Amino acid sequence: MKYDFDTVIDRRGTNCLKYDFARERGKREDILPLWVADMDFKTAPEILKRLEQTVQHGIFGYSESKDAYFRAVGNWYREYFGWEVKPGWLIKTPGVVFAIAAAVRAFTSEGEAVLLQQPVYYPFSEVITDNHRVLVNSPLKLTDGRYEIDFEDFETKITENHVKLFLLCSPHNPVGRVWQEWELRRVGEICLRHNVLVVSDEIHSDFTYAGHKHHVFAGLSPDFADITVTCTAPSKTFNLAGLQVSNIFISNPKLKKQFKAAVSAAGYSQVNTMGLVACQAAYEEGRPWLEQLKSYLADNLAFVREYLRENLPEIRLTEPEGTYLIWLDFRSLGLEEEQLEDLIVSRARLWLDSGAMFGPDGEGFERINIACPRATLSQALEQLKHAVQGGVSE
Repeated sequence: MKYDFDTVIDRRGTNCLKYDFARERGKREDILPLWVADMDFKTAPEILKRLEQTVQHGIFGYSESKDAYFRAVGNWYREYFGWEVKPGWLIKTPGVVFAIAAAVRAFTSEGEAVLLQQPVYYPFSEVITDNHRVLVNSPLKLTDGRYEIDFEDFETKITENHVKLFLLCSPHNPVGRVWQEWELRRVGEICLRHNVLVVSDEIHSDFTYAGHKHHVFAGLSPDFADITVTCTAPSKTFNLAGLQVSNIFISNPKLKKQFKAAVSAAGYSQVNTMGLVACQAAYEEGRPWLEQLKSYLADNLAFVREYLRENLPEIRLTEPEGTYLIWLDFRSLGLEEEQLEDLIVSRARLWLDSGAMFGPDGEGFERINIACPRATLSQALEQLKHAVQGGVSE
């Protein structure tokens, strides 16, 4: 293997949110974290080289991107997703959540309804309620261990609540669905029929498993593109979240103007200098690293699948089609939420993301980040096994 994903890198003492803030977040100091969605791997050495060159230059003033930056981003989406983007569509933001919040403010007014599909990435609900909009949930249906869109409920919720905006998670975090083309087209047709705008969070698009293909929602039809804000970033793909750069694409000039106004109203202009450097390097030179990483993650997933089958058959893996986050079903243990939290935190000494964070439809589940060395993942599963076998405290 050209790249090393097996070495365990000590992240403690680096102001790492994942490892250094257990006490501040009410957790025990010896807890093993597999919660927040960043990776325990060094980014691609090709990216590090570019960053090192920038550091050696020694000046970190205001920066902006040149044509080469857009070419790198545009070539990536053309080559791997068949999506042609234009420079005039691009707005850079410090993150996808920032962009989603800006879109909520740009395209809805206080008291208007925004639709999501829970269980879903919890900042979706936060940006709706924090901006005094009405959260409308069309929950995903869990059928034989696989989540599906309830299209009848989806359309009914839109019409009954006069929904203005829909937040699409594609691929879906946390349930791991990679939506098929027909599913996205049906969603798009419903939104067109009822004049609903779409914010499509596609930050996990580079992580799909064998047999599954990511479809850019806006790339499926010009009509879909005309109602869509597409949110992308290199942050999940190349472990660059702390460098805070995202690429938002809006082809409709009117929507782009409204979105830019919301970003400007937040007092934001140029993105992080190092983020620009890292993003361009990633999309120009990072593909070999990513391909090896995806192979490693597929092996991690196979390891979890086999471990659960042999040691914890009562815990069910929701088979992911994409992302490096897995969604485990603990409901057969028959625990209340507080009991499940005690099992995970106090007995297993694990810091996971409780399914309840993703909405009431996530209760009884846990989200686990498998983007870590195999040794870390093995340790986590061993701790979980011993906790489950030892029972639950009274």
